[in-house]
Amino acid sequence: MDILYLLIPLSLALVFVIAVIFWWFLKSGQFDDLEGPGYRILMDDDRPPGAAPDSPANDKE
Repeated sequence: MDILYLLIPLSLALVFVIAVIFWWFLKSGQFDDLEGPGYRILMDDDRPPGAAPDSPANDKE
């Protein structure tokens, strides 16, 4: 029975810490775009690896 005097405040402190971390992630925009990363991985990129997006090497004419 004495262990409950330790475990109950410890569990309440743990819940409080988890709630603060979750609130911090919400305010920092962690969960703003849930679908974008899933679509971004499917987008095709035809540039060779390591080439800059607007470099003159990509404008061969």
